[in-house]
Amino acid sequence: MGLALRKEKILSAVIETYIRTGEPIGSKALLEETDLGVSSATVRNELKALDDEGYLHQPHTSAGRIPTKQGYRYYIDNLMKPAVLPENLRENMERGIRAGSGAPESILNRTVLVLSQLTKAAAAATTPSSDEARVHRIRFVSTGRHTSMAVLVTSNGMVKSRLFRCEFALTPQLLSMFDKAVNEAFAGVKLVDVTKGFLQTAASGMGELTLFIPDVLVAIYDAVQSALEVNVTVSGQTNLLFSDSYDFDGARNTIRFLNDTKSISGLLNNSRTHMIYLGEESKLSELRDSAVITARYEIGGENAGAVAVIAPLRIDYKTIMSEVIYAAGCVSRAIGELL
Repeated sequence: MGLALRKEKILSAVIETYIRTGEPIGSKALLEETDLGVSSATVRNELKALDDEGYLHQPHTSAGRIPTKQGYRYYIDNLMKPAVLPENLRENMERGIRAGSGAPESILNRTVLVLSQLTKAAAAATTPSSDEARVHRIRFVSTGRHTSMAVLVTSNGMVKSRLFRCEFALTPQLLSMFDKAVNEAFAGVKLVDVTKGFLQTAASGMGELTLFIPDVLVAIYDAVQSALEVNVTVSGQTNLLFSDSYDFDGARNTIRFLNDTKSISGLLNNSRTHMIYLGEESKLSELRDSAVITARYEIGGENAGAVAVIAPLRIDYKTIMSEVIYAAGCVSRAIGELL
């Protein structure tokens, strides 16, 4: 059951004022900061009621109120309206994210850097999940008389390369034959199905190339295994150490989480399209004093990886949520253009 309209208005005012000032809010300050249109006594009564119901907390008897996690959750779910980002900010975000080279990992590295600088918090991103990914294209780049690079491009935008060496000369004509043969065998195949048994079957069907192809197939196999790994990139951990909204233990625990790539990957890749975890909602004790704002990016219309900002609980949720969602859209467009 929701709160009455006046309580909602007061709760929203307390939270937005506290986010801005970092100070407990009393009835007098609240009336000065906002246009509630009610008496001071009414505000005091409503503040006490919101305290009794668990939405606000009074740090000590003579202090004003601050939001609890329950209060933040109600605000996020029922009262918060996403911020409209200025056009110049959107342009700067897009430009910063696209400053990376044409590879998903580079795009995601730029994304977390842009978000951490913008929010003064930490940011993380996961590479696209490869559970359903397929081989899109394999190319060969000559690097020497006896060496070449096998470049794997997957359906989810991953680009992986592996160098291979042969005892015989790798002429342009031979590399062209490799290109035709391996793309006929691999194009559209799920990455998880590229097993050693699959390689043996593929090699046996390549006729006269069978004697020349083993080193090439090993390079492709290694590239596929690398593409199957979900990688995590993080930026801005030191921002948390200088945040006045964390105590030492809160910052230390959150940084510990950011050093655990398995936990980051599990949390981000299990999130919905976009969402906000508050404290224990993440089911991770290290994040009990933190908020995690996540948004998933898409490739080819399908959910791929995710980007997130990790910050203390006292943050501008509506602005950061909009920034994370916009960054995810930038990633979708940038990686999509690689295919």
